[in-house]
Order: sequence, then structure tokens, then C-alpha cells
Amino acid sequence: MLLIAVLVPLALATLVGLWLTWPGDQPRSAIDVGLGQRPVQGDVLTATSAPCASGGAGVGQDKKCVSLAVRLADGDSPGVVIQQVLPDEPSTPRFAVGNHVVLGYTGGNPSDAASYQIQDFQRGAPMLWLAALFAAAVLLLGRWRGLASLAALGFSFLVLVTYLFPAILTGGNPVIVGVLAASVIMFGVLYLTHGVSAQTSSAVLGTVLSLALIGVLGTAFSAATHLTGLGDDTARLIGALGHGIDARGLLLAGMLIGALGVLDDVTVTQTSSVWELRRANPELGVRALYTAALRIGRDHISSAVNTLALAYTGAVLPVLLIFSLSGQGFGPMVTTEDIAQEVVRTLVGSIGLVAAVPITTLIAALVARQDKIEPAAERTWTS
Repeated sequence: MLLIAVLVPLALATLVGLWLTWPGDQPRSAIDVGLGQRPVQGDVLTATSAPCASGGAGVGQDKKCVSLAVRLADGDSPGVVIQQVLPDEPSTPRFAVGNHVVLGYTGGNPSDAASYQIQDFQRGAPMLWLAALFAAAVLLLGRWRGLASLAALGFSFLVLVTYLFPAILTGGNPVIVGVLAASVIMFGVLYLTHGVSAQTSSAVLGTVLSLALIGVLGTAFSAATHLTGLGDDTARLIGALGHGIDARGLLLAGMLIGALGVLDDVTVTQTSSVWELRRANPELGVRALYTAALRIGRDHISSAVNTLALAYTGAVLPVLLIFSLSGQGFGPMVTTEDIAQEVVRTLVGSIGLVAAVPITTLIAALVARQDKIEPAAERTWTS
């Protein structure tokens, strides 16, 4: 009854918030307003060395270039072969015959090579094979539970694509939108993956309280450290939108969404530990359940915090390398905007993870002690 009294109003508030902040119109893309380039697929037929004077704009005569013959696969002139000349520099990707590439069509004559610019490689096919391999591995080990987790993953992306991105791009408050999106994902993923039960509801409540703590700490320390959120990516976003955006709010929304995935793991593990301990010994009281499960949580949280720190470090590895080359000391380097926001994000998220263990364990111990659970010896296990 306590779980229902807390979680049902929270779920209703989330639904009302979605209704109030749901984007009425889809955001216009840069292509729609004439600022972007339309992607066109193509295939590299030849790749040879060539003098830069034949088309390498902005490069000196003494530099080498690569001439690519590219056959357009779609767009307004499929089948047309165009020439693209690129400077042969360390930062230039290496193209070979048979590569599938993406070009940006800038407008004008669709058969003119000057209307196109090579942007990237096509990666759709190998990424689909990788996704299929991932799904097969999850289904092989998880079976029906694995299928539910894949459905929950799809639900998470659906919320991000249909609500979070459009709502922020059309002028919604990033913090409010981020909190609502995190709440929807939390309810949907946990109940879809683990079913509707007192055990799952305990994990949901622990996640809610931990997310609230992360939100409070993120807001306080973003202001205390004077983080603006105006990194290179945000600056490009503002340029594409053509109007301002709450950059610090966008940073806070990212903190919440980024921490949610790891929080789910921690809270579900703690509630599962408590319920399994109770099944193994139904005579255990609240204090004994809490103490035993907390020992499990300490081992889990030590690895989870390290995982979070390494994940953020990997995400900004090129930036760290650039600062290392600059010759700055550790102090000046770590307090710059780009690095400081990742440090604050990591530390705030880690504090939330650490707090999630005792909070969720206590909730689970209180609820599990009142839940009717059959002993482990009487349970029938099926494959």
C-alpha cells in the first residue's frame, strides 16, 4: 500500500507532465530551412593520387591530393560518376575502391561535382549485423527475460526519439523534459523487464530517490562551478537551431539520462539480493536482510563507480589528449569547461549510485519482510 501511495501519484504526475510538454510540431531540420546538406549515397570506383590544383580547394600546390571517382547511388542523379579531390593529410580518411560513402549535396546542378562534398562512410550494413549479433546473444542467454530487455531497450529509444529530442528542440525546458523522459523510461523499462511486483516497485522507488539526489547535486554544483554547458557540440546545436537554448539545463538533463541506466542496474540488483535472501531464509528480519544485502551492494558499487568514471573518460579521450599536449598542469586542465563538466557529471552520478545502494536496500528490506514469498526449497525452477 505504501508503494502504491507513492508510485501511483508519481506515475500520474509524469503522464500529466508529458501531456503538458508534448511537442506540438516536429522540429524543422537544417535541410528543411536550407542550411544543411542533403545526404547522397555513392560508391568509390577509383582512388588515385592527383595534383591538388585539379580541385583541392584551399591547399597549396606543393601538397598531394587524392582523386576519387564516385558513382552516385541515389539522389537526383543516380548512376552519374563525379570526381572528388581531397587533400592527402593525416586527418583525411583513407578511401579505397569499393568503399560505400556518403556525400553532402549542397544544391545546384545535381550532375556537377562541385555540388557534392564527401562527408563519411556508409556504416548501415555492418551496424545492423552487430545489432543482430547483440540481440542474438541477449536472447540466447536471457531467453524470455532477454526478449523483455530488448523490448525495454526499444522503448527507451522510442521515448528519446519521439519525446525528448523534439521537446527540447522545439523550446521545451531541458531539465523538465529530461526529468519526465527519465521517469517514463524508468517506469517502462523496469516494469516491462521485471514485471509488476513489489520487488520491481521497490527498485523503482529507490531509482526515483537516487535520481532526485542526482538532480539536486547536479544543479547545485553546476552553479557552484559556473558550468555553462556551452561546449563545442552545444555551440553547433545553437547554430543549427538559430536561437538560444538553456545550455546548463541541457547539461543537467544529460546527467539524469546518463545516470539512469547504471542506476537501474544497481537498484534491481539490490532488490533481487534482498528477495533472494528472504527466500533462502524466510525468518530473516529487516535488519538482517538489510545488512546482508548491503554487503553485496558494496562489492557492486565499487565496480559500478569505476565503470561510470571510465565510460566518461573514454567519451572525452581526444579532449584529454589535446590538453596533455598543451603542457598545462593537472589543475588547470581539469578545471576547464570541457573537462570540468565531465568531472562534475561523473562525481554527481557516482554519489547517486553510492546513495542508491543503502536507500534501495532499506526499501527492499522493509517491503520484502511484508511480502509473501515462498521459501527457495519449495520453488519450482524451469528453464
